[in-house]
Amino acid sequence: MNESSQLPPLRVLFLCTHNSARSQVAEALLQRKGRGRFEVGSAGTEPAPRVHPVVVEVLREQGIDWSGKRPKPISSVWGEPWDFVITVCDRASESCPAFPRQPTFAHWGIEDPAEASGDEQQRRRAFREALTYLSRRIDLMLALPFESLARRAAEERLNAIGEDTEERPSLRPV
Repeated sequence: MNESSQLPPLRVLFLCTHNSARSQVAEALLQRKGRGRFEVGSAGTEPAPRVHPVVVEVLREQGIDWSGKRPKPISSVWGEPWDFVITVCDRASESCPAFPRQPTFAHWGIEDPAEASGDEQQRRRAFREALTYLSRRIDLMLALPFESLARRAAEERLNAIGEDTEERPSLRPV
């Protein structure tokens, strides 16, 4: 049960292509900020062999130990009873399979910070900006009254959170 009510925690799955950066950051942040209101997972449509080392570094800067985490394929989480599936990259959104139990889907597209160009400092900045972007989205998500929202309203609001393109980081060097 979660801290704020007698309802069981909502189950949220974040998906991206490699499950090495964006979805890992989103999982870590919601796990930390959700304070028991959510059970959180992440997976990839084509998982990488490891979580990107800069992800581990930027999460450590936030006080989150993410060392030892591994990317997972969708097949490892597909049959679980997810309430929400949130894609954080366009490729995963396009190739996302139908899930059993019909979770609510949303899309928060963000460029892969692992593909950022520029020098080392600029590439690290891309990871920090992705973390900031996802952190803001998760803060907005946490403010939603899930206990009283109908499924369709929850889907619309979660998608609206991801549509704010003004704050979306760009991977082009500054």
